[in-house]
Amino acid sequence: MSLDALRSALPDYAKDLKLNLGSVIGNSDLPAQQLWGTVLATAIASRSSIVLRELEPEAKANLSPEAYTAAKAAAAVMAMNNVFYRTRHLLSDPEYGTLRAGLRMNVIGNPGVDKVDFELWSFAVSAINGCGMCLDSHEQVLRKAGVEREVVQEAFKIAAVIQAVATTLDAEAALSE
Repeated sequence: MSLDALRSALPDYAKDLKLNLGSVIGNSDLPAQQLWGTVLATAIASRSSIVLRELEPEAKANLSPEAYTAAKAAAAVMAMNNVFYRTRHLLSDPEYGTLRAGLRMNVIGNPGVDKVDFELWSFAVSAINGCGMCLDSHEQVLRKAGVEREVVQEAFKIAAVIQAVATTLDAEAALSE
């Protein structure tokens, strides 16, 4: 199934998602590496085997091997960081913020691709995982690197649409069992 087939799999009540999926991916102004890295990282973060299975081949075809690996690495490291930093932020005891994290996240410092691309993918994954601390941190790095707000918003639009598509298709699959 390709992007078009994924859109076709959406039920009629999700017509807006069909249109948005085509728009955020098919009409994106992002360079191909930023676009398809964001698509792959957020498809992984959506936790939907349906969405990942269908979007991964196109992402792989549009990414260099290094970018493909880095997008997967962004999804992996942010799965850990989003839980850790979101929990630290949500706890009412501020002393947890003074403790050393003690978690390895070397890939953030040396992702094997342009740092801005990796930050954008990490930001998009953080949008799906709902970690405000990580969102703020990655957005600040992106903005300091000269990335425009419209580009940052494009990443979280992609994340929002992919997450909604994943939720809808997974629900439909569960209901048809």
